[in-house]
Amino acid sequence: MNNKFAVEFKNVTKAFGDVKAVRNLDFAIESGQLVTLLGPSGCGKTTTLRLIAGLEMVTDGNVHIGGKDVTTLPATDRDVSMVFQSYALFPHMTVLQNVSYGLTMSKMSKAEVSEKAHEGLNLVGLAGYGWRLPSELSGGQQQRVAVARALVLEPEVLLFDEPLSNLDAKLRRRVREEIRELQQKLGLTTVYVTHDQEEALAVSDRIIVMNEAVIAQEGTPRQLYEEPVNLFVADFIGDANIVKAEIISIVGANAEVEIGGIRSKLSHRGLVSGAVSVAIRPQSICLDKAVNKKGIQGTILKAIYLGDHIEYTVDCTLGELFVIDNQMEHKHNSGSEISITLHSQGVSLIPDS
Repeated sequence: MNNKFAVEFKNVTKAFGDVKAVRNLDFAIESGQLVTLLGPSGCGKTTTLRLIAGLEMVTDGNVHIGGKDVTTLPATDRDVSMVFQSYALFPHMTVLQNVSYGLTMSKMSKAEVSEKAHEGLNLVGLAGYGWRLPSELSGGQQQRVAVARALVLEPEVLLFDEPLSNLDAKLRRRVREEIRELQQKLGLTTVYVTHDQEEALAVSDRIIVMNEAVIAQEGTPRQLYEEPVNLFVADFIGDANIVKAEIISIVGANAEVEIGGIRSKLSHRGLVSGAVSVAIRPQSICLDKAVNKKGIQGTILKAIYLGDHIEYTVDCTLGELFVIDNQMEHKHNSGSEISITLHSQGVSLIPDS
């Protein structure tokens, strides 16, 4: 086995009776990376996390952690720690006792356990909170206690199962930044499950997008956002307007594409001349009051003001387009006639469509 990989799945399937929760999963996670399993409810991401943890056992295939085959090993014999969605803190124990809990199962002295637990609380910014009960902490602080409890065990792999879903939006952003900073500072191999696309894009070195028990696409956040391999990924990672277009010609690595009368040069991504689907990100659409002969003519159906941007629904020959516009000084009213042009960034051909 290659020890540069902290986790490897080899053709892993998990079935519950006749239902396959995951099918033929093959992936490898490099040591020190944060990899997110992303997908809608029921896609198999949490089952995959539990298969790494040993909380579920595989039906077929093999799981390796740190170069060692752990396929048949129970959770207690795997070098992983898990942070649960519910935090799973013991309400009758102090914060320090919660963080110390896993260490007390080891052969460490009480002094060593206490020292490590205090170090863990320092790491997550909760020094001085050791004698409080979980009920005396905010949701964000409770989450940090759960992280500290996992960290002090110094696992080969740290697992997060929807860790921020119980927090409000502003706190989610702060805690996800804290988790990412801590992971990078300590060089921890981390597997992170979420259904929140923005969260995945913000924290990950790599993302594994899952759909209906299989991997739909794997890559960096940028690759997934700018080069989706199919309609599902294009639509799931950030919003996308999926429209019909035509490849006129292929020259080198590029295709000349006609999108609603506009000509664009896009990476051909292995496609040939003819009808294709194109993903257009909402931020890649420019709206102009003036009639622009190079643009597509359209009508504003809806304009929603959201403080730092305006969301438009626009009707045009391509259908209804969803547009995000940060140009706050030029608001278009419902019913306005506008001209649509496209940025070169954020427009991509979809190969498997």
